[in-house]
Amino acid sequence: MRVLNASQMREADRRAIDDLGIPSIVLMENAGREVVAAMEAAFGSLAGRRVTVFAGRGNNGGDGFVVARGLWQRQCDVLVCLLGTTSQVGGDARINLDILRRLAVPVVEIGSAEDWARQQAAMLDCHLVVDALFGTGLSAPLTGVHAAVVSAINAAGMPVVAIDLPSGLSADSPTLIGPAIAASLTVTLGAPKLPLLLPPAEALVGSLVVADIGIPRSVLGGIPGPHVEFVIPEEARRLLPGRLADAHKGSFGHVALVAGSRGKTGAAHLAGMAALRSGAGLATIATPNSCLPIIASMGAEYMTVGLAENADGTVSRRASPAIGALSCDVLAVGPGLGAGAHQRACVLDALARSIKPLVLDADALNVLVGHASRLRSRKGQVIIVTPHPGEMARLIEGSVASVQANRLAVASDFARTRGVIVILKGYRTIVAAPDGRVFINSTGNAGMATGGSGDVLTGMVAAWVAQLSDPVDACRLAVFLHGAAGDLAASVEGQVALTAGDILRHLGDAERALSRPDAGDLDQQ
Repeated sequence: MRVLNASQMREADRRAIDDLGIPSIVLMENAGREVVAAMEAAFGSLAGRRVTVFAGRGNNGGDGFVVARGLWQRQCDVLVCLLGTTSQVGGDARINLDILRRLAVPVVEIGSAEDWARQQAAMLDCHLVVDALFGTGLSAPLTGVHAAVVSAINAAGMPVVAIDLPSGLSADSPTLIGPAIAASLTVTLGAPKLPLLLPPAEALVGSLVVADIGIPRSVLGGIPGPHVEFVIPEEARRLLPGRLADAHKGSFGHVALVAGSRGKTGAAHLAGMAALRSGAGLATIATPNSCLPIIASMGAEYMTVGLAENADGTVSRRASPAIGALSCDVLAVGPGLGAGAHQRACVLDALARSIKPLVLDADALNVLVGHASRLRSRKGQVIIVTPHPGEMARLIEGSVASVQANRLAVASDFARTRGVIVILKGYRTIVAAPDGRVFINSTGNAGMATGGSGDVLTGMVAAWVAQLSDPVDACRLAVFLHGAAGDLAASVEGQVALTAGDILRHLGDAERALSRPDAGDLDQQ
């Protein structure tokens, strides 16, 4: 599902209206009807309820006028609070405002702070509020009477339905630019926008519904500019490969994982089992010699290879030739590896010599701190990095706070400048491709913030890269299923008790659920 900013949404509207000939007033009518339908789905019958529609002077207000008419037709007690005067409303919005007046739907004009002070109690004497003040065009903080109205609505405590996005948010950024409506339900029009999907603005969205207002998907998908997508079940399902009846284990790839050290053998086991649970035909764990018996005893399904080690039970630089000689289709390095000079030498050698797709996680990224300039793909080489925010901050020599405040930009810049695929883990995990495409994942929960969760993802990414021809598609699918398995695990164990092993055990359930036509149940939105 394409995610659009303000200018892209305007261009989508223009193409639908000018190029395809869809009248703009039809789009406004569709928007209003979809909002009313979403309200009925969320709140049940609206008959007899008092509803105040707060409307601005532009097209968002026009959508609100259509909503008011739809509510009036459903025997609601509707009041429209227009922030401005009738003379300031034009175009399609004015047409719909005039219809309301002919229907005798009460419209109260608020032109000043004094007007608001006189009318506030009456405007907020209702069961439900519709926010149609500002749409995607807002770029500056709300001030004056608009800020006062937003503050009063938020303080009143009744449910609020926002049209397109809660007023006060900028469609171009998830950063809060000033006071904004805290909605219970947001019905966004045509395509989602960044503040609806990413914190901190996402906290003001409530439940999110993406309404089809008649702009064809081909138009939304063809808008130039930043290419950001929200990965939803329908798209993830399309990425799932089928299996031929006469397939064999060699058909699904061989994953090799360089992982584990003394005290961290569990990381290697989780990654190896996740690779197999994600469909890899074969998995081999290459690990320090002293760790091999432990890891081998943990799982009968994967193979093991012993590597030269140091006295502390970590991989030695002397293991580099053996790592380079591993027979595999995808090489993953990092889970539980250790973060010393010897491990750095092994990672740098793999970067320099590997001709197989290379997945780097955990300690394989930690050892590159101060050496991140070496993390660049050669022509034809596929490198995937899977940092959490702390690892990303260390790689770019920044702070975790700056990474979290600019997750899309940080991931995208790193991917483009280094020619690698970035999976920036965390809430709304991001997959950034070297060609500038960015994907926001829709699954997952806070219970997955637990040791070993990333190791499971490493094995999954390697397995799907081994099976799919497009490594970006493989990363998108792996991230989606990882979050979906976590959601299924949380539904059983709860978020507090959730462990990485629970995620691992639900990988098959997640894949089977995604394969079903009702896979929309996996979408946390």
